Amino acid sequence: MARTDSFFIRASTLTDTTNFNQSAIDLGAYVDALGKSVLRIHNISVQYGTPMEVIGVPAGGNTGAVAFQLTTQSQSAMVDLTNRSVVSSGKLLLAATDTDTLALANDHLDVGPQDFTDGYLIAVEQMYLGVDQQQSSVTQISVVLECTVETMTQAAAMALALSQQ
Repeated sequence: MARTDSFFIRASTLTDTTNFNQSAIDLGAYVDALGKSVLRIHNISVQYGTPMEVIGVPAGGNTGAVAFQLTTQSQSAMVDLTNRSVVSSGKLLLAATDTDTLALANDHLDVGPQDFTDGYLIAVEQMYLGVDQQQSSVTQISVVLECTVETMTQAAAMALALSQQ
């Protein structure tokens, strides 16, 4: 497979304390299954909130979570890893003391392209960054994807695209 130098795709989705939200990431400039061009994601980095945002602590000794998912299909809620469209997912877990002091903050990546030997191939022209949270207040989640463009046979690219829709 022919390969290009790596480049970065960046995306953000605004959060809301009660609803699942998602944003589309247009990959049409990189992916063309008929033209045999696919995207390989090598690595993902995640930012919870904005650079200067103070993440809300769950009240009264409770725990909270802020989660993201990167999928090849649009979703209406968070899905687990058994859903074939999941490329990456993770969460930020928060716990507070009875006096509303932050006791624990743990960033956890359930799965990411860097977990696989050769990253994750994408043959669809749109991906989706979905976010949700419970007992927390983060205004957005942002991701940076390290990618390359590769060529495949037209049959292999179409088969991959169909499997991701």
